Amino acid sequence: MSSPQEPAPEKGPEPSGVDLARVALRAAKEQARARGDAAQQRKQARRGGLRSGARADGRDPMALGSAINRLISERGWEAPAAVGGVMGRWPEIVGEDVAKHCEPERYDEDERVLVVRCDSTAWATNLRLLAPTLVARLNEDLGHGAVRVIKVQGPGGPARRYGPLRAPGSTGPGDTYG
Repeated sequence: MSSPQEPAPEKGPEPSGVDLARVALRAAKEQARARGDAAQQRKQARRGGLRSGARADGRDPMALGSAINRLISERGWEAPAAVGGVMGRWPEIVGEDVAKHCEPERYDEDERVLVVRCDSTAWATNLRLLAPTLVARLNEDLGHGAVRVIKVQGPGGPARRYGPLRAPGSTGPGDTYG
């Protein structure tokens, strides 16, 4: 057994001045690297994440068409946008002759009613007869149930307020403005 007064075994030589300097330099470099990494992470967090590389990510600019399509789908504007497209393609859908005399005015999304105004009562009557066919054609294009009814309106002329032959409550000649 060893007595309490015996010296402990030596661990090795004590580091000299040069060795202490190397250890201190290594520790300082590690601390500086850690501070630099932390600063870089804070900087990237302020910018919104990692830097963009050669591959596409969510921060890259997008084409106008895809941005509009994304906005339409996020807001739930698919049906109104589709009906707006139909209003732009109205001559293709109904034909050139009908499009010259009848044009869509508005679309009520809640009621699913397309309001069309004609330039004469004859064309309004003609379009009322064609309405079921047009509703079917529009629903093929837009999707089932997008348009339930086409409301046809005649010409919206000015009310005849003056004149010797005006009947009380009349809005004008029925064959032209009614």
